[in-house]
Amino acid sequence: MEMTRSRVKKRYFICFAAVLVFILAGCGSKSPLDPKNPVSLTVWHYYNGSQQAAFDSLVEEFNDTVGREKGIYVQSYSQGSVSDLESAVRDAIDGKVGADAMPDIFSSYADTAYEVEQAGALANLSDYLSQEELSKYVDSYIEEGRIAADGTLRIFPTAKSTEIMMINQTDWETFAGATGASLEDLKTIEGVAATAQAYYEWTDGLTPDVPGDGKAFYGRDAVANYFIIGMQQLGVEIFQVENGEMTLNVPREELYRLWENYYVPTVKGYFGAYGSFRSDDVKTGDILAYTGSTSSAMYFPDQVELDSGSYPIDYIVMAAPVFQGGRNYAVQQGAGMVVSKSDEQHEYAAVEFLKWFTQADNNLRFGCVSGYLPVLKEANSSQELEQVIADQGLSVAPKTYDCLSTIFNGMEDMTLYTNKSFKNGSAARKVLEYNLADRAAEDRASVVAALAQGKSLEDAAAPYVTEEAFEAWYQSFCDALNHAINK
Repeated sequence: MEMTRSRVKKRYFICFAAVLVFILAGCGSKSPLDPKNPVSLTVWHYYNGSQQAAFDSLVEEFNDTVGREKGIYVQSYSQGSVSDLESAVRDAIDGKVGADAMPDIFSSYADTAYEVEQAGALANLSDYLSQEELSKYVDSYIEEGRIAADGTLRIFPTAKSTEIMMINQTDWETFAGATGASLEDLKTIEGVAATAQAYYEWTDGLTPDVPGDGKAFYGRDAVANYFIIGMQQLGVEIFQVENGEMTLNVPREELYRLWENYYVPTVKGYFGAYGSFRSDDVKTGDILAYTGSTSSAMYFPDQVELDSGSYPIDYIVMAAPVFQGGRNYAVQQGAGMVVSKSDEQHEYAAVEFLKWFTQADNNLRFGCVSGYLPVLKEANSSQELEQVIADQGLSVAPKTYDCLSTIFNGMEDMTLYTNKSFKNGSAARKVLEYNLADRAAEDRASVVAALAQGKSLEDAAAPYVTEEAFEAWYQSFCDALNHAINK
């Protein structure tokens, strides 16, 4: 009888211990929020127009549903442009007179987030996300956000983009019908350059009494992406970062291919860049096609506006061109959201909002307006897009829909890439963005002046397209990069 009582006591103790462990474990993961005393969060972003309206609508929905239930109230503020947002964040960190307090959440590209992280101002998001939750997001998006020295997450992926090619179909068909040009040729960067030359010569020939007045065919936004992704396609990681240390890779052979297929066509007038963005240049009829962000689709014009009048145009969406023989890399871009280091309540609440915003339905609703790609693996498909449109009764602009569908349908064959963050990364990217583009614009102006004096295009461009000209640029380019990185 005594032995039986002993066993009962032992079993009782084991059960009690198990219940106690369960209770304690539950307490450890208990939400620090109190619906009766809501936590207020501020979000700074750079969305404007329809993007801002879509984001604000989702914020309002969150506040009325999950936010009300959990005790979270979100207020969003547009800071204008990306640069305006970055300036506001830096002013807040530096405590400048008149600066607003740091927001709880703000949009940030990796280079800027890296600077803020170095100042110790970002929350460790890994503390609030399980491995199971992280595994639901596109792997490369999560890896981009691991900018802390210990590899923990600092940038929450919220909306991403890549690049596409958009073409003025109406004028393309006129050109193609007259010359036999093919869209197949536009799948490679070399093919784009050759087609641009053919277009220049064809348009020049339309006015035989005015020599040298051919028109540019193509342009691209974000020349820095051309360098980073172009080199990656050719097997070279220009900014190779390991353990926080960056190695610069600038081999002549690969950079010559980039120079030959951007600078040379620009100097000769086959490529062009005139307005703030290349979609502006399509609108003014200065170019027919461009490579730009998926989020730029909404800005592709519905008509060409000339001094003599305007006419409607249709469009074609294609995957961005790849170097001939190169690997199919595409840029991974788009700001994520970072959370300011504060206290457990605010950090926890911020992550709860971001998890809700990135749920497939919510994220795709935002993407249908903004042209941004969703960040969950399950959401990156045409089928999921169709389902959300049907379920929500959404009206999606055809350009945005075609843009997203083109990327979703091609994702299996492409590898998204973005370089890891490093010290002075923003300065190095500016060299990629402006060094060659500015040189090409200046030299093109000289060529145009020579054409006006009666020189042929071949003679006018000759001094700028030699091996010696490349070598001079190459040395100045490397010097500028090294200066930016080591300043």
